[in-house]
Amino acid sequence: MNHVNKTMKRLTLYVLGLFFLSLGVSISIQADLGVSPVSSLPYAFSLTTGLSVGIMTIVANILFIMIQVGLSRRFDLKESIVQLLVTFLFGSYMDATLFLVQLFPTPETLLLRWIFLIISLFIVAIGLLGYFTAKLPLMPYDALTYVISDQFKMKFSKAKITSDILNVAVAALVCIIFIQSLGAVGIGTIVAAYFIGKILGWVMPRYQKYLLKWIEKEREQESKASDEVNIKNVTN
Repeated sequence: MNHVNKTMKRLTLYVLGLFFLSLGVSISIQADLGVSPVSSLPYAFSLTTGLSVGIMTIVANILFIMIQVGLSRRFDLKESIVQLLVTFLFGSYMDATLFLVQLFPTPETLLLRWIFLIISLFIVAIGLLGYFTAKLPLMPYDALTYVISDQFKMKFSKAKITSDILNVAVAALVCIIFIQSLGAVGIGTIVAAYFIGKILGWVMPRYQKYLLKWIEKEREQESKASDEVNIKNVTN
């Protein structure tokens, strides 16, 4: 029972993390200063095809899965199915949160757009905190970063920078070719690439321990109860 409860808590944290991550990205889209590197390609596809960001998020992540298989020369059906399920969940979140965000007035002034962008950075960081703390399957883009790190013998941090740069470059190229503008890429993309990691680096040491404690809470209570029983047995 304890294992089931622990799994359910991790799953709750994971789902909420993905929701906040999508909400942060949606707010950054409304800011219209450029989206974060991880979402730049799906948003570029959306701008050039007219299809929703959620659908294009699914398409982009399927592409990331295919690149993973091509680089690693290994296909794990179970792993791919799990990544697809996560992709469909995140894609549906993207459309839902973008719909919610668009119910509010669009920021017209540059100041308001920057405020939206800054808010989005913190919400994305909160989402990533839950997503990473849950320690459940990674989304295809993150899994691809690990594959790049492994295949090219790079440190993960360097592989992350490399994958982000490539993703942004392809997104910019797609936008330039089809809509003759940078579209998904802007100053906000650079700001997000730098500051989300900084914010996450500030948030995780301070708040992750409380989430982990919440996940392990029942185990601690059971351990405490077991110790009390042992003490009573000894004293009796």
